[in-house]
Amino acid sequence: MGVRHFPPVAVIADAHFHDTSADFGFTGINVDGQQLTMRSWSDTRQSTRVFNESADALRAALDQVAARNIRHVVLLGDYTDDGQRATTETLRGLLQAHTDTHGTAFYALPGNHDIFGPQGRHHQKEFLGEAGRSLSITSNPSTVDDCVAFSDAMYCEGYPSGLNPMAAFGYFRRPEYLHWETPFGTSDAADDRVYTVTSPDGSNVYRLMDASYLVEPEPGLWLLMIDANVFEPLDGQFERGEEAAFTDSTSGGWNAMLRSKRFILNWIADVSQRAKQQGKTLMAFSHYPALDPFDGASGAEAVLFGETNVVRRTPVKAVEDALLAAGVTVHFSGHLHVEGVTRRGASGRSLTNVAVPSLVAFPPAFKVVHASMTEVAVETVEMSDLPVNDLLSQGYGRETDIRGEQRDLAFTAGHYGDFLRQHKRALVRHRYFVKEWPADIVAAIGNRPVWDVISSLGVTDETMPIRFDGLADLPMFELIADWYCLRQGASLALSHIEPERLMLYRSLASRFGRAPGVHDGSLSSFLGIFFGALGLFLDRAEGGAQNLVLSIPTVGDVVPA
Repeated sequence: MGVRHFPPVAVIADAHFHDTSADFGFTGINVDGQQLTMRSWSDTRQSTRVFNESADALRAALDQVAARNIRHVVLLGDYTDDGQRATTETLRGLLQAHTDTHGTAFYALPGNHDIFGPQGRHHQKEFLGEAGRSLSITSNPSTVDDCVAFSDAMYCEGYPSGLNPMAAFGYFRRPEYLHWETPFGTSDAADDRVYTVTSPDGSNVYRLMDASYLVEPEPGLWLLMIDANVFEPLDGQFERGEEAAFTDSTSGGWNAMLRSKRFILNWIADVSQRAKQQGKTLMAFSHYPALDPFDGASGAEAVLFGETNVVRRTPVKAVEDALLAAGVTVHFSGHLHVEGVTRRGASGRSLTNVAVPSLVAFPPAFKVVHASMTEVAVETVEMSDLPVNDLLSQGYGRETDIRGEQRDLAFTAGHYGDFLRQHKRALVRHRYFVKEWPADIVAAIGNRPVWDVISSLGVTDETMPIRFDGLADLPMFELIADWYCLRQGASLALSHIEPERLMLYRSLASRFGRAPGVHDGSLSSFLGIFFGALGLFLDRAEGGAQNLVLSIPTVGDVVPA
């Protein structure tokens, strides 16, 4: 008897769908006769994702799914821009239309941008109004003034209301599922899927819904869909269920799961044991990484910049230990918009975390999983060659003209991958330099050529064993932007960065890089750690691959606890 192979499963993470035709109660911007509900470039260049391009990117990904005859699609959280009522409802219609036309089955998981706590939260966003002038829209009527307009459609729902528009996409039982369960049993009723969570001092106690489920879409294939959104109550006096009463799930992830959702780990262990006993191929999914997706290469950030978003969101070693003990072998994650594969193992067990890139950040891609009874092959489908939407570029141009700013190079990008690389440059200038980098370091190197920066360390032509090959005038800013591209894109970034730059970066890392030990605050110390991280990013990129094959334990072989 041959090895059983299962139909492929597409995994799309962090689509952050925003509908540029959404109705948030204002006119929007007219570009070539089309009325667009566009988010502003001034907001986009400070965000780790782009907004307006998301609808085109998701539709293109779904077109790829249909062209490949893929029937099963996992939505790995953050499928909406920010959980807005109007956005979620439009996404529901898009997915349902794809199901009706192509027979696609979607299996969704909530991310930190899709749903919030038991009652939801308000949002306020900046859009482009007539002629490209900025306009703020809020769902909170108490904040409306002459500069801010109100729209109830901007509100993000909580559990379980926020799941209802996506009810047909895995969260609740469907007749075609061969098996479906939750950590609480076989009932799909929201009231039967709750757990208790308490503030540290015990003063605030909540019963919250968990949206995890196990589904068998094909005979022998189990998809373990883990809701790793954790809303931990805070000490203090709050209105019951208000947003301020909880920690945001954004930086919690699996670290918070260990504190507040231990029952999920018991369920995972039980599912894993049953999968082996019953001969099922099991793959686990959650929005949040279970292992450091940078595989230790981002350790320099904590030393250079303190507690950045990446540092706060890195899972601790106890998460690895808990999931290994529970028998998880393969886990897919999103959240950090990063490409990466991290492997860990102990006592005959192994765990691989496959980090799935976002559709709306560099580099744009999704995964296709080809599983059998003995292995999981993971294919990467990059979306960089998509055309740039010229209407959006025109809208951005009008906005910057009104602001009296220079138009960004992103507005003339030749394709989507180039647009996102240019967005990364803007992100460095308007977010990372402003919020994370020491001001004195930015002033010292941000606008200088690489050679000038290296020369400031006392290096001369005679002592410099590096060939610049025409790159002596390369701005340090360009190197820094590529540093972030390599951090996020790993192997996928290599084809987007000029080969001569990569050679230079390797030389600089070899000559000046050092491990992220103690940083004394000096420029030379900063650059040593920075170039050391650059070398690790290059190692990780060159050691990676767009496609990989993971072995799984022999079906029926129960690994001892």
